[in-house]
Amino acid sequence: MRKLMGIAVVAAALMVSACNTVEGVGRDVSSAGDTVAKTADGAK
Repeated sequence: MRKLMGIAVVAAALMVSACNTVEGVGRDVSSAGDTVAKTADGAK
């Protein structure tokens, strides 16, 4: 689980660094949060 969270944080950082607008940051953060939530639900 710890490894998964680390990967999610790195992925989120890469997505945020790739966008140029505040709106893009919001979408990227939301997408990363959804991915982490889905993965956590799958690990149950």
